[in-house]
Amino acid sequence: MKAADKIEQMQKQYFLLLVILGLSFTACIQPPDYPPEPEIEFISLSKTTMISGKSNEDQTLLTIAFTDGDGDIGNFQTDGTSELDMFLIDNRTGDFAEKYSIPFVPEQGASNGISGEVYATLYNTCCIYPPFVTDAATGCDPSQQYLVDTLIYEIYIMDRAGNESNHVFTDPIYLLCDQ
Repeated sequence: MKAADKIEQMQKQYFLLLVILGLSFTACIQPPDYPPEPEIEFISLSKTTMISGKSNEDQTLLTIAFTDGDGDIGNFQTDGTSELDMFLIDNRTGDFAEKYSIPFVPEQGASNGISGEVYATLYNTCCIYPPFVTDAATGCDPSQQYLVDTLIYEIYIMDRAGNESNHVFTDPIYLLCDQ
């Protein structure tokens, strides 16, 4: 056997050994250990300025990340209806502004711990004017006195077992009130 053939054979053996070691290490990796309550994190808004209004003329895309230890995020939608499980609270009023249904997330692998991202379209809303604004009949009417309103949403989700996640806040959304 030539020296070059021996080197090539040794290289193949080392490569095979590395592959076997790599596979054995990946087999030992533990699945994520998430708590049974969902945890969320605000990721982004596609834009932070929108025109005030009530006719869905403007929108931004919300992205949040989630983890859940028992993997029960989202709801089945067999009859065309589903439970609402993502909630947005308008910080200006303290009232629920939006409620969404997260699609069913199937179990992944041997453990039930899951993670992922949820996307939701947020449509424009009306400005809330302070008492001194006199040139607008409602918050959806343009005002030259009050040009911008700032909106922050508080967000949380619930899993199928009724466990409520932590609460997170969006970046400020600036509503242009003069248009």
